[in-house]
Amino acid sequence: MSDREALYNLLKTTFILLDDGDRRLFGQFDLSPTRYYALLHISEKPGLSSSELSDRLLCDKSNVTRIVKGLENTGYIIRKPHESDGRTLRLYHTEKGKTVCNQISEAHQAYNELRLNCINEISQGSLLENLTILNDSLNEELLHPLFKMNGQNSNQS
Repeated sequence: MSDREALYNLLKTTFILLDDGDRRLFGQFDLSPTRYYALLHISEKPGLSSSELSDRLLCDKSNVTRIVKGLENTGYIIRKPHESDGRTLRLYHTEKGKTVCNQISEAHQAYNELRLNCINEISQGSLLENLTILNDSLNEELLHPLFKMNGQNSNQS
């Protein structure tokens, strides 16, 4: 196994472990990670449209519709018509949604402190820098894929 393949496998395992921990934590609040992150994005930008939420969650609009309906049914968000575009609805927290989002965000922050405390400050700085470079590169690759989905090299931009 090459070093790059080993690195990929370690990153994948790290993601799986972090994701499982998140699912367990958010599950204590009867939310999935996706629903929590939807609440968080709405908190960061009140009035967000479903289309913008879809972009931020990296999922299709039908999934966002299901997520939004679920959050509406729990009383965490409401949809209001856009001021000038009658086809668009804006998403806002209810008071209950703000409270829950704040509670979960605080619990998530504390949990991340706990599960990442094994990394010392010197290593953390280097890790943050390298992961930032990797994420920037991965985002760029998604915008301009080097390979088609079938694995053949693509020369198109």
